[in-house]
Amino acid sequence: FGVFFFRYSTVQRSNGLYHVTPLRVDLARFTLSTSQKRALKKNQDLQVEIRPAFIDDGKEALFQRHKTRFIENVPNSLYDFLAPEPAETPCETKEVCLLQDGQLIAVSFLDIGAQATSSIYSIFEPAESKRSLGIYLILLSIAYSMQHGKEYYYPGYAYAEPSFYDYKKRLRGLEQYDWEEWQPVVEGIAQAMEK
Repeated sequence: FGVFFFRYSTVQRSNGLYHVTPLRVDLARFTLSTSQKRALKKNQDLQVEIRPAFIDDGKEALFQRHKTRFIENVPNSLYDFLAPEPAETPCETKEVCLLQDGQLIAVSFLDIGAQATSSIYSIFEPAESKRSLGIYLILLSIAYSMQHGKEYYYPGYAYAEPSFYDYKKRLRGLEQYDWEEWQPVVEGIAQAMEK
């Protein structure tokens, strides 16, 4: 979160205790699912720009609209997740932008490491939710990671319990951290969740 590094294995929500599960995708094992192919196809009309990350009034306004989707643990600003100079601090960060007729409708922030990339946060125009823009941003981040010779892509975390973050569990080549070592997620479970 910005310049703060920390880890936690549990989080208390209004409906109980959740167990945090860090996730990563082994890019050598990643393949597209049928629904992910559909997300790519339905967004072919959008322009994609990948550039050094920065925050401006337009992105903050998009963030304010995006966060209306949440009812709990609602962040205040993009600065909750990004440093004041996000392109360089605490490491190199890119932004994956989606534009429709020149208008920004979605953006994802991606930290760049020597062997991996890590998604920080994604936002999109709520009125465009039928486009599956969050998934599309993940797929673009994976493609960027593969093109740049990375071994892993980290989509962030999910919970062991069913939650809002379960869409991340549908990525193929997925591994989860049990707080001792990385373990491959059984492909059949991920495929069953997709149906």
